[in-house]
Amino acid sequence: MKALEFAIAWRYLRSRRGSRLLSLISVIAIGGVLVGVSALIVIMGVMNGLQRDLREKILVGSPDLRVLPYGSDMRMPGYSELLKRVTQVPGVVAAAPFVQTQGLVRNLGGYMVGTQVVGIVPTGQPGDDVTTIRQHVILGDFSFVRDSVSLPGAVLGKLLASKLNAFPGDTVVLLGAAGLDMNASTGTIVPRADSVVVSGVFETGMYEYDDSYLYLSLEAGQRFAGYGGDVTGIEVRATDRWRAPMLADSLRAKLESSVYIRDWQEQNRSLFQALKLEKLGMSVILLLIVVVAAFNIVSTLTMVVSDKTREIGILRAMGMPAASIRRIFLYQGVVIGAVGTGGGLVLGLGVALLLEKYRLIALDPSVYFIDHLPVSIQPLDVLTIIAASVAIAALATLYPANQAAKLYPVEAIRHE
Repeated sequence: MKALEFAIAWRYLRSRRGSRLLSLISVIAIGGVLVGVSALIVIMGVMNGLQRDLREKILVGSPDLRVLPYGSDMRMPGYSELLKRVTQVPGVVAAAPFVQTQGLVRNLGGYMVGTQVVGIVPTGQPGDDVTTIRQHVILGDFSFVRDSVSLPGAVLGKLLASKLNAFPGDTVVLLGAAGLDMNASTGTIVPRADSVVVSGVFETGMYEYDDSYLYLSLEAGQRFAGYGGDVTGIEVRATDRWRAPMLADSLRAKLESSVYIRDWQEQNRSLFQALKLEKLGMSVILLLIVVVAAFNIVSTLTMVVSDKTREIGILRAMGMPAASIRRIFLYQGVVIGAVGTGGGLVLGLGVALLLEKYRLIALDPSVYFIDHLPVSIQPLDVLTIIAASVAIAALATLYPANQAAKLYPVEAIRHE
């Protein structure tokens, strides 16, 4: 009986002319599911890729955790003891002090631009692996030393170096608000000016870092910010980035001092929440395509029931139970859903892989932070899309299948 039900269901899907090809209405129904599934896979992959790329690029120069002081001056005095206690907490791989402030940088030609000045420990010192920024250097290094030059070294982002036309060996001038001097003769305020030599250039692919960040050694950063022996805070690298919130709770319990701790998700909460909301919204909108395709399946099967009413009556008169009639149309809907879903899966994965491999869609990094449209396919998302598509297609068959099963044999045979 099962084989007969499958054979009849397949016959109803095919063309009237005895061809082995599917009928036009079956192809249209399958096409609706295919388009919806492929669009869902591509869009979900793009949203996952955006989240992944932005997260990875942000965390190039941003640590898993930051230990920061309370107070408007954002200065942490006597950090050595606190740093020692932080490194002793289980789950902490590395920790290092840092200084962060804003300033202006000017080349010898007089061109000036704003910059984020960050003081970090040089390469080779404890805590130099707290972030991966040092792995993105393309010229020089993060030792902040230039042979035969006594000036402090500075490592600039690639775009910032290009704007200043300053590369390793060139001298630039940093201007900051710390240690302001008063010109007695004119009564004007003269900002602090420190000459530094470019000792390296880095490129992360993150526009904000490459365009506006300048790194100094910790001592040079303290001097430029006017901090003396103080720092802005302590950067912490965790054994598992995704367990950073739990490590933050452990640090709060262990330190019990006047500091607060922010993990990487909290530091960039608004950005990642916006991406999650956008992903959810796009998923719901595109899922409507599959729902529309389900209505198409309903109309297709309803037309088949109306067209095959006499044949259904003959089958019932020959002894085929109502449950078998119902299953015939359920099989039709499941075949339409499965073929459409399979085709959409192949098409969606193919488009996603092409977008990722050949970077077909370029983006303006000054607007989107990244230079191309990234795609990341998550198996769980794909399985969810497949399950939802097949389930919606199966549900769409219930009404026409029940209508076919309710037909009385005599009335169905007399149907014209």
